[in-house]
Amino acid sequence: MLNELEKKLHSEIPLTKYMQLKVKELNENFLITKAPLNPNINDKSTAFAGSLSTLVTISAWSICYLKLKEMGFDNCMIAVIKSDTAYRAPVTKDLICETKVPTVEQLNLLKRKLEEKKSGSIKIESKIVQDDKLCVEYKGVYVVKI
Repeated sequence: MLNELEKKLHSEIPLTKYMQLKVKELNENFLITKAPLNPNINDKSTAFAGSLSTLVTISAWSICYLKLKEMGFDNCMIAVIKSDTAYRAPVTKDLICETKVPTVEQLNLLKRKLEEKKSGSIKIESKIVQDDKLCVEYKGVYVVKI
């Protein structure tokens, strides 16, 4: 499923292909996505803020997409409607994003809203950590319509 997601991102959101974004792992706690520093570098030899923002935003969208597929919802419209990104420290190595898997309660509430109203929203958090230091912190609200 992760390879399918990566292909979908690269074909439907070309920026992710140029960033060389890779969907690496999904476990019970996190979705891990990565992108190499070199194609995402700025004039200070650190990761470009636009790439960092894209990675955390797309990663959160991706966990929403994967969980909706697990719940049996295909072809949903998913869009970020509100987000907050804090840049805490520069990223000087490859970008590694950890996106928190929503709780069972959050997912059940979203499922119920989709079944009853055909739309709902969910909050998703991502972060980029380098050498045990929080570099980027992201919180987004994603709306889903079926």
